[in-house]
Order: sequence, then C-alpha cells, then structure tokens
Amino acid sequence: MAVLAVAAVSARMLAEAAARDGHRVVALDLFGDLDTRRASAQWLPIGCDGSLQFDAARVLEALRHVARDVDGGVVGWIPGSGFEGHAELLEASAQVLPLIGTSADAVRRVRDPRQFFGALAAHGIAHPAVQTDAPADPRGWLLKDAQACGGWHIRDAAAPPRPPARAVQDSSRDASQHIAPADAHGDSRDAAPGAADDARDASHYYQRTMPGMPMSATFIANGSEALLFGFNALRVRPFGAHPFVYCGCIGPVAVPAAVARQVGDAVRLLSAEFGLRGWCSLDFVRDGDAIGVLEINPRPPASLALYARRGLIDAQLRACLRSELPRTAASAARVGGSEIVYARRPLQLDEAGARRIADWPDAHDLPAAGARFEAGDPVCSLGAEAASAAQVEAILEAGRDALLDTLENMSI
Repeated sequence: MAVLAVAAVSARMLAEAAARDGHRVVALDLFGDLDTRRASAQWLPIGCDGSLQFDAARVLEALRHVARDVDGGVVGWIPGSGFEGHAELLEASAQVLPLIGTSADAVRRVRDPRQFFGALAAHGIAHPAVQTDAPADPRGWLLKDAQACGGWHIRDAAAPPRPPARAVQDSSRDASQHIAPADAHGDSRDAAPGAADDARDASHYYQRTMPGMPMSATFIANGSEALLFGFNALRVRPFGAHPFVYCGCIGPVAVPAAVARQVGDAVRLLSAEFGLRGWCSLDFVRDGDAIGVLEINPRPPASLALYARRGLIDAQLRACLRSELPRTAASAARVGGSEIVYARRPLQLDEAGARRIADWPDAHDLPAAGARFEAGDPVCSLGAEAASAAQVEAILEAGRDALLDTLENMSI
C-alpha cells in the first residue's frame, strides 16, 4: 500500500480522506487529535512548543523521517491549512519529499496582494476596493493579512490600536495565522500590529467592506484548467475585536446563474493565471447577483468534506501528478455543514468530558483528556447533514450550544 503524508494545522480531514481512498497515511499537524491518529499509520508533531505555528525545522525533519524511515514507498506529501503563508517552507519541503499541490512559487504569487488583486483587475473580476496605504478616512475599511486565514487577523481599520490581549488565532483546526507567539494551548496571543507597521508589511493591505453573504467556491485545478464543484455559505461571526471569524461552512448551496457564471469564470482565469493545482477554494461576497472576490486558498479547503466521501485524495493525485481533472463535479444528495465549537469560558477536559465529546453525534477533531481551553479556544468541530441549508444551520447551532452546556456543567 502506497504511503502518503498529509500536513496541516489540523490534518484530520486530509488523513481521513486519504485513508478512505486506500492510502497508508502519515499525518503531520499541531494537535494529534484522536480521530487524526485513528486515520493514520503514524502521527508526527510539527508545531512550535506552546503555539499554533509551524516549526519549520520540525516540518522538514518530519518529512525527512517519512522519506527515509517509512516502509512501503512514499508518493509524496499534501500541504493543507496553514501552509499558504509559508511559501519558503513549501519550497524547502518540496526538496525533501514531492509536493502534491500548488507549487511554492504559485502560492507566493497568489497570496501576494499586489499580484492577486492586480490579476483580478486585469481580468475584470469584481472585488472590493483595496490599497496598501492606510486610507485617509478608515471608516468602512478592513485591515487584512494575506499570509493568514480564518478571519482572526481581520481588523476594523477605524478601531483604535489594542493593548496586548488574548487574541485567538484561527484554530478552526483548518486554518492558522502566524502573527504572534502563542500560549500553551496554541492560540495566538498578542495585539494587532500598528497601522504603520502593517503598511510596511507587504502581506498587509486595506480592503473596503462590502455588504452581502460570505461564500466560497470549491474547485480543483491541474495547473491550467479548473473544475468548479460547488458553492458554500461560510459561517462567520464576530468575536470581540475580531469582526469576521470563520466558524464553519454549509454546502453545496444554490446561487443565481449570474453568480455561478462570474465565479466560474474567475476560478478558470485565476487557476490558469497562477498555475493552481489540486483542491482549492475561492472566497467571495455575494450581494444579490453581484460578487466581490476576496482571496484564493491554494490548498484543500474545509468545504471539501461536503462533496464526496471517496475519491477526493485520488483526484488530488491525478490533478497534480497527471494534470487530469474529474470529468464532472460530484453532486451531493444532501446539504452538509460544519461548526467549530469555541469555548465560551475556561474549560478543563477530564476523562468523562473527553468521552462525552467523542460520543457526541458527528463530532470531529476530538481532543484528549487533560486538554485545557480558554474562552475563545476551539474545543472540537461538529458536522451535520439535512435536506436544506437552513436545517443544517439549525442542527449545528443547537448541537454547539448543547455540547457547550454539557461540558460547562461537567466542569463546575
């Protein structure tokens, strides 16, 4: 059986998908959750101690271990969440083990605000106004970091600078930012950089707010062409000073034909422009029939799990290694969704609490007993399926609140 390495902030989704496709999996991530380990022949930690950031030396050493010591012939490794901000690490890692995904150079280009929004403008793809200098009137503008994901990095440009405080890093277990050191549980804990520092940082930029629904499009590319699989509603909520925190997604959902056409054109043009390979997602805002493209995530997105139970990783291998795309997009019979369960107050997870989460219907990213969570930390994630997006949303919200109520009562 061929060996495949998968690496991410949380590699659970990729590890389970690879195992379903018959691969022997070595998982590299920051958490080592119980379900990640169950899906993998081996798990290796790649995080800085006490942080939610990759340790470049650990990543490289883990891949060297896979290449050198794992029996059975290693196909390569698939980078997942978090690596979109580490083009240099992708480049170095590709010298250790074949990279099965978008190249480091393409990731660097597509996550560069000047190159990305320049390409949007050149192709006439609608997007909110952006600029690198602080606006004279910051009202209605956001300050963003193109090297980050998950929404914890987004700031209201008009908000006053904050003193150092706990600022939860994206810990959806599917994304990360890498701005500041982190505490023992792994969440980024530092103040937002000042506007002057951000303006000098090439990855930071200002973006005009746009009304509408945050959405994403899941697609697969082969370096020149792309196939759009479907559209997803992104679950985004404010957390304190963080106005747009990613909390999950629901899909596939229907969109007007005009929106589908615009997003489909953008996916195809940008896939060719940047040489994207494998599973990716395009984030955008939808306001009626109008769209505003926000960014591309050049790696397998969390929404991927909503589209098929089998064949996802094999499709990644064919697209990246043979430039082959699926003939048609798989159609999902029901709508699915995911919800990140963030702690509402500090929690200490004992054996009973860990078992309660593990036994909870459709719970994922299962923490071990002994884990401690501060308010705002991710505890686990929940999934749901139903006939409509509204039903999925209701199930997820009810499940989230019920699980937190249960855990909080157990920890009193």
